This record gives sequence, structure tokens and C-alpha cells, in this order.
Amino acid sequence: MLKRLVTLVSLLAAFAPAYAQQPAPQQPLTFYYDYTVKPGKEAAFLELVKTVGQPVRDKLMAEGVVLAWGIDVPVLTVPGTPTHSIWYSVADYAGVQKVEEAMRAQRQKLAADEAARKAPRGTTTEERVLEVFDTSKSHFYLTRDLVFGLSPTPPPPGALPYTRYNFIKVHPGKGAEYRAAWEKYNKPVFDKLLADGVIWGYGLGVEDVKTTGEFTHFVWYVAKDMTAFDKQRAAFMADRSRRSQEERDNIGALFGGLSDADAARSIIVRAIAFHVPGQK
Repeated sequence: MLKRLVTLVSLLAAFAPAYAQQPAPQQPLTFYYDYTVKPGKEAAFLELVKTVGQPVRDKLMAEGVVLAWGIDVPVLTVPGTPTHSIWYSVADYAGVQKVEEAMRAQRQKLAADEAARKAPRGTTTEERVLEVFDTSKSHFYLTRDLVFGLSPTPPPPGALPYTRYNFIKVHPGKGAEYRAAWEKYNKPVFDKLLADGVIWGYGLGVEDVKTTGEFTHFVWYVAKDMTAFDKQRAAFMADRSRRSQEERDNIGALFGGLSDADAARSIIVRAIAFHVPGQK
């Protein structure tokens, strides 16, 4: 995820459950597909999404299985990182299985239809997948939000938000202490930004299935536009400045002692597709 444009959510991931017609899960899961689309194949990529994955995810979202899904691209291009990320959020592993099984069934159906009509060589779905993606660079992630906050108001139809992700590498055995410190000192600031309408959602997440050693935790916050990131920075500066120098030093020492500062990284992604229940 650190080497991707991430999601998904993004992570955005836990943002959408507030709008589903069911209780929001306590710690939702988000599945990210990080892809590298070959140069000049962006339109073909979006066509594949439209014909393969979107019908599956939209149907499962209507059934309450998928809580939200989208596609993100990076604002900053970094060598070696993926170009597109598809993500979807579900309440639990049963939801992940339903999506994976439905995707396999969809590809099998498309293959059978193409064989029946004798699709010309080079035009089948599987051939188009190989033409569009550099599959050697794909990386999939399954994450869980430990803590999150959501706006009570759903985003407007057609919203294409921006999400910032901050990746943290917490020292071994310090995960519980890091979460406690984050909830004590950072969560109140994000809660106020949420209440003021500056951001639409935020969360503290981890990989639920560990696939990388580059980070252990990540913080995400999503908003209509990037002006919210200026306001977020100002809010944290104001929170710290109202504290005594001793308390500021203690907070800095606490977080510094729990994580590897040299491993910290951040990315900003822009949604090019964003689907939550009830949107027209």
C-alpha cells in the first residue's frame, strides 16, 4: 500500500458504511487491488472495470455486501509505484469471499460468452487484461480499520474526493501503546475536523493480512478537496501550541519512542470513481 496510490481507502475504506442501510461494522475490512496500467492503456483499463468489476461490485453493494468501492490515482507520481488502485469495503471476511467468488463467476461467464460468439483473437477479456496491466507489479492488500470517524452526511452524488494516507512503522510489541497514544492525542483533533465539516472521514488502520514490512499502521482522512489538508495541519498545530512546552515534548517523545520516524511515508490520492449506497 505504501508503494501504491492506495484507496482506496480510499481507505475511504471505512467511510462508506455510515451510509449503508445496516449497522456500520465496528472494524470494517477493505480490499485494495494495486495495479500498474501500461502507458496509453488508461481508457482500456476503465473499460475493463466497467465490463468486469463494476457490475459485480454494484450488485453486491445493492445487496448490502459491499459497503463502498472506488478507484484512486496518485497525486504524486513516484517511480516504481502503481498507477491505479481499485478498492472495496465490506463488514467481514464473509463479504470478501462473496466478492471474490462473484468476480470469478463474472470472468468465467464473460469467457464462456466470448467462446460462444467466437470473439476475435486479442479481444477476449483475459487477453485484454494482459494487454492493459503489468501483472508482475500487482500487489493486493486486505486492511482493517481499528478506529474511524464518519460524517453523518453522505457525500453528494458525483463526489470524487481526495484522501491522504500517512504510513507508520510502529516498533514490535508497541501496537497497543501506539493506538492508545493516537486515540488520546490525535483522535480528538480529527473528531473536531469531522464535526466542523472539514473532512468526511478518518481512520487508523492496519493490514489484516500482513504482506509488507514497510509499515504497520496507516492513518487516512478524506475530504472534498485538498484545502482540507491545510486546515488539518493548522488544527494540529493549534492543538499542540495550546499545550505547555513540557507536554509538547512529552507527546513528541511518546510517538518518537513508539515508531520509526525514518520509515514514515505519506501519499495523496484522487478518486476517479467513488460509489456509496444511495448515490444516483
